[in-house]
Amino acid sequence: MNIASFIARRLVFQRNQSFSRFIIRLSAAATAISVAVMILAFAFVEGFQYTVSSKVFSFWGHLRVQQQQSSVSGLAEELPVEKNDTVYNSLKAHPNVKLVDAFATKSAMLKTSETIEGVLLKGVDKQFSKERLQPFMQEGKWLEFDDSVQNNQIVISTYTAKQINAKVGDRILIYFIDNNSTAPRVRPVMVSGIYKTGIEEYDKTFAIIDMNLIRRLNGWSNTQIGGYEVTLNDYRTDYKTNNELLDELPVVWFSTPLREIYPNIFDWLALQSTNKTVILIIMCIVAVINLISCLIILVLERSRMIGLLKATGATNSQVQVIFWNQALIIAVVGLTLGTLLGLGICWLQQATGFIKLDESAYYVSTAPVRVLWWQVLLINVVTFVVSFLILFIPSLLVRKMSPVKALRFE
Repeated sequence: MNIASFIARRLVFQRNQSFSRFIIRLSAAATAISVAVMILAFAFVEGFQYTVSSKVFSFWGHLRVQQQQSSVSGLAEELPVEKNDTVYNSLKAHPNVKLVDAFATKSAMLKTSETIEGVLLKGVDKQFSKERLQPFMQEGKWLEFDDSVQNNQIVISTYTAKQINAKVGDRILIYFIDNNSTAPRVRPVMVSGIYKTGIEEYDKTFAIIDMNLIRRLNGWSNTQIGGYEVTLNDYRTDYKTNNELLDELPVVWFSTPLREIYPNIFDWLALQSTNKTVILIIMCIVAVINLISCLIILVLERSRMIGLLKATGATNSQVQVIFWNQALIIAVVGLTLGTLLGLGICWLQQATGFIKLDESAYYVSTAPVRVLWWQVLLINVVTFVVSFLILFIPSLLVRKMSPVKALRFE
């Protein structure tokens, strides 16, 4: 029988009311709260990064491949390029490429009888992977493509719909500025659907139409496009994949990661990783200081017991092991309770979404949660290992206590 472990368990799980029992419970609770906070911080940060980046990538893909244009912003209208089977097949052949969709953009004004609103039209064709944008549809339906008739449908954002006071089924006018004409050209369209991404840069800017309308207005042929949107299997390898694709593309083609086009969003997401690391360090320090303080108090309160054990022949090391076991039991109980508490709150948030957010500021209306089990394990292992290493400090007090003074200690 392990005497040190037996005594430690008796001290931790004693039933009588005492100051040491209160300290043990307080220490276990503080450790549990620290672990729960770390799990929640990791889960919420991971949820933010995954959800927001998924929204950004769903609308535009991970890479944008188009003809090289000097001194042109990422949201400007593109120069027309011919659909290129060599380029398309080269993109699709890459093992990390999931989808390749053609697109084109054009600036326009949407007008109703009451007001007018500027937008950037995003043209897509019938091969476009609509499942990318389907989760954002709030009302109505996606564009219907029929080669035999002219498609006069448009999908607008909830923001644009509110600005021009339009709803599904309404007919609105699109005004296009033509550089070769003094008067704008007008095209009537019907609102087939309304979308909402929650990302202000998208909702305030884009409306989606059939690419053929852009082709007719720009005088392009039926085989000309603005470029390709490339969706990857693993977004974390976007820069690596982009460099690999650049080596395969013709000279006049260029590929750009979306993270370079919208750096403000991704810089904000990267900042969350820094916050996550800071929280992990702070909570580890809190848990360690808590265990050290607890062990010092327990050692001082059990001075008479220490003196008695030494007087009956126990060595310093044997007495130290008692308090190590005691502190480790407290740490394990705290880690277990903290893990259950943290995961429980995460599950509750996933089930109910009770934590609400300002969507205009955070891009989501409820705090997203994404639990990665390796992160939960990392939190527990790091906290346990650091606590175990630090426990040596307060246990040194045991070596400095003489049996005579300890037995007289009040």
